[in-house]
Amino acid sequence: MPSQPFAGVLVPVLTPFTASGEPDAGRFVAFCRWLLDQGADGLAIFGTTSEANSMSAGERMELLDRLIASGIPAAKLMPGAGACSVTEAATLIRHAVGHGVGGVLMLPPFFYKGMDDDGLFAFFAGVIDRVGSSALRMFLYHIPPQTVLGLSLDLVGRLIEAYPETVVGLKDSSGDWSNTAALLERFPDFAIFPGSEVFLLDGLRHGAAGCITATGNVNVPGIRKVYENWRTPQADALQAEITLARKTIQAYPMVPALKRIVAHFHADPDWAAVRPPMVKLSEAQSGALLGDLAKIGFTLGEARREAAE
Repeated sequence: MPSQPFAGVLVPVLTPFTASGEPDAGRFVAFCRWLLDQGADGLAIFGTTSEANSMSAGERMELLDRLIASGIPAAKLMPGAGACSVTEAATLIRHAVGHGVGGVLMLPPFFYKGMDDDGLFAFFAGVIDRVGSSALRMFLYHIPPQTVLGLSLDLVGRLIEAYPETVVGLKDSSGDWSNTAALLERFPDFAIFPGSEVFLLDGLRHGAAGCITATGNVNVPGIRKVYENWRTPQADALQAEITLARKTIQAYPMVPALKRIVAHFHADPDWAAVRPPMVKLSEAQSGALLGDLAKIGFTLGEARREAAE
């Protein structure tokens, strides 16, 4: 296997929108920079948490252009290339690879339910072959709660065997530790990232590369403490802290809740905007969420202090 371009705490970055519903490039660039300053090891932009499938390919490519132009290191970026057509996915990936990104995160063709491994293999192979670049590093994205289509262990093995220099890792957002553990056992040299920090410590103890987690948008420092100290006696207590924060937040609709937290702690109400079909949290939900976070002593690091000034 080639050397892995990513390890540690990666954040699937929220996408801010303007009052008229357009992607807000200025806020997006500033937020990405802030996440890196908070200690994020990489930014998995244009994934589920990013509302990427509510954006066009053109909008995603334009935001990536703006990130690169702003000086965000391309090697820190893992853009999502979710699409149901080989041609659109390949277009997104060629654009990203042309910028020199560290890797891309690839969904299965999520509209098509009930597809077998042969069909899914042909889809991924068709995208890789159409891109035709030795610089491509692909991370598979297993998220059956959203896609319904899962990536079986046999399919993952076939893709690794067919494209050992290209298919280098996987984000497991199944929410099922037994699936993550099976992946880690069967593919010990593959970069496996649990899709929630709830599984970070167990993952690291079994060979995971880190995690790619939505709540990294609001808790990079806490999650990094587990990654940096997982071999220490404090590891279980540190894991319990980030698990509590995660479970508090995920009791609400995840993306609107995260955006409401950012809006509150960054003192920027416009951050709460989402794109349809998502809706923002109601005032009652917002109050309950912020109250629940206060009960567990949750803060947002530097943003908390800046908002108070």
